[in-house]
Amino acid sequence: MQPVLMYPKNIMPNPATSFTPRIYTPIVMPHTAIHPQASVIGNVIIAPDVNVAPFASIRGDEGTPIYVGKGTNVQDGVVIHGLKHGRVTHGDKEYSVYIGENTSLAHQAQVHGPAKIGNNVFAGMQSFVYKSEIGDNVVIEPTSKVIGVKIASNRYVPAGEVIKTQEQADKLPVIDENYTNKHMNEEVVEVNKEFARAYPPLYYVTNFAS
Repeated sequence: MQPVLMYPKNIMPNPATSFTPRIYTPIVMPHTAIHPQASVIGNVIIAPDVNVAPFASIRGDEGTPIYVGKGTNVQDGVVIHGLKHGRVTHGDKEYSVYIGENTSLAHQAQVHGPAKIGNNVFAGMQSFVYKSEIGDNVVIEPTSKVIGVKIASNRYVPAGEVIKTQEQADKLPVIDENYTNKHMNEEVVEVNKEFARAYPPLYYVTNFAS
């Protein structure tokens, strides 16, 4: 007799629609914590050591696929979703939303595809990223908005700013040793990686099969 391992009810396949006719069940890799009050739907790939906090929504039912990289954290109330049209590329693959490794999406941040966020990025509380590509080691300070632009690596978006032209994006300040939040993301990632392994495992045994 072998145990049958099932997904919890908050991790579910997408419905078949005209724009997403194929049904996908999320792929969640080991050492990842998804809180019972979070929701993960459809064509979503979540790498190891990811912590998904209460009331987060990762919804791969329209724009697909959505990828969340190793060591990234998706905090309380975060929304990740994408439009049915529009893709970003990473390597030789296309995504609606691609989020790199060791990135923090802080409380109530929104990432709406098509969008790409690099490695070691901190997207602050209530920030918004849409139709944009964010380089590595970027800090998007709380309540700021990034719409329709590409932000180079090692830049920061000041709190409350709305960046919606490429000229604005190109003029964003560079992160240097004088920047107060230069190392903030490192601590946030460290804490959430421990959460990812400390919370109960994703799977649970529902019954047995021969």
